[in-house]
Amino acid sequence: MVEAGRAADTAHAVLRWNDAVSAPVRGPLAGMPILLKDNIETADMPTTAGSLALANNAPGRDAPLVARLRAAGAAIVGKTNLSEWANIRSSRSISGWSAVGGQTLNPYDPARTPCGSSSGSGAAVALGLVPVAIGTETDGSITCPASVNGVVGFKPTVGLVSRTHIVPISHSQDTAGPMATTVRDAARVLTAIAGADPADPATAEADARKVDYAAALDVGSLRGARIGVMRFLTGYSAETQAVFERNLQALRDAGAILVDLPEGPDGRALGAAEIKVLLYELKHDLNVYLASTDPAQVKTRTLADVIAFNAAEPRETVLFGQDLFERAQATSGLDDPAYVEARAVSLRLAGADGIDRLMRGHDLVALIAPTTSRAWTNDREDQDDMQGSASQLAAVAGYPHLTVPMGFDRGMPVGLSFIGGKWEDARILSLGYAFEQATHARRPPGAVSH
Repeated sequence: MVEAGRAADTAHAVLRWNDAVSAPVRGPLAGMPILLKDNIETADMPTTAGSLALANNAPGRDAPLVARLRAAGAAIVGKTNLSEWANIRSSRSISGWSAVGGQTLNPYDPARTPCGSSSGSGAAVALGLVPVAIGTETDGSITCPASVNGVVGFKPTVGLVSRTHIVPISHSQDTAGPMATTVRDAARVLTAIAGADPADPATAEADARKVDYAAALDVGSLRGARIGVMRFLTGYSAETQAVFERNLQALRDAGAILVDLPEGPDGRALGAAEIKVLLYELKHDLNVYLASTDPAQVKTRTLADVIAFNAAEPRETVLFGQDLFERAQATSGLDDPAYVEARAVSLRLAGADGIDRLMRGHDLVALIAPTTSRAWTNDREDQDDMQGSASQLAAVAGYPHLTVPMGFDRGMPVGLSFIGGKWEDARILSLGYAFEQATHARRPPGAVSH
């Protein structure tokens, strides 16, 4: 259990408070306190992505999703710590650590990881500091920290929520989304932040596709729903697998029709294509973002500048290096045939030959799997590493992915993932809501014995 003093230490490492909060009194989110991952710009606070290179990055502008939150009446109360540069700087990065914020702790056990990269957003909601925080995901960065911190996390369809004025990794896979104590609160916030943004071409269909996601929640939505069990995803701990099997029965009891899926797309080929896409897009997209910042505040104007800054700043490389940054810098432009082919392969394997084929071939409305296993320890010398992940297919395809608490693995929370087709956000949220109401599996830190 997290003792009061340790919980306070955790909170300190999680976020930076906004000292000038003024919440409007009207709107569907009137007075709701919300924290933002520290790669999302606000007019009243710096946006650092956890990097000392961006420590003074305060261009005085709200990201469109922030403007939508304010218009809905929400109070933006601060920024949350994250895995620096959203975990893309190094293949050896430490989830929840940044040079600006230090190490975010897991509220259920500070010796274990909060996962990342939306580490502080997950931990803050778990601690009860706010009912909702905003995270961002490229692959697993909302769903993994939500799962291991025992909260709800939703990665929307890419293009439903604007990415403008968010420090980027990949325009193919990046999206922001809510992390909350309940599916209903996540749905309420998604309704507020979804919508088209002329500056983000991916959102061209967002206004036509969005609905009132909270109003669409149906406690009976599991009845008669054909759901595919992604048995081809392996590597989970025995304890998490046992929790998952118990929850399969809970789904059946709620009326779901479960279909085992023993085979899926080639994960090795998908992973190779995905990392190539991310590295090419990182160089292009980050250079565009840095060029948009104030030169008086941000001296690093390109990825190459950031690499040089890190090499000269010992506080940045005290725990790990920047090999992924260096590999990204070595790429050429987005017209390189190697990039074009990798993007086509990744889309096909995750989308047309992945989620789409599985759902169409078995007449399914969703896919499920454990999100991941228990939080692993922060000690790199032991063998308690990450075990299993459900994030990649939905991340690469750009499709919706919801994780909902389903129980505990050695006293640490684990989540159940619901994944759907493109623009099926409302259906996925409703299925997760029905599961949440049937199981009520979430327990706050301090209420769980190890």
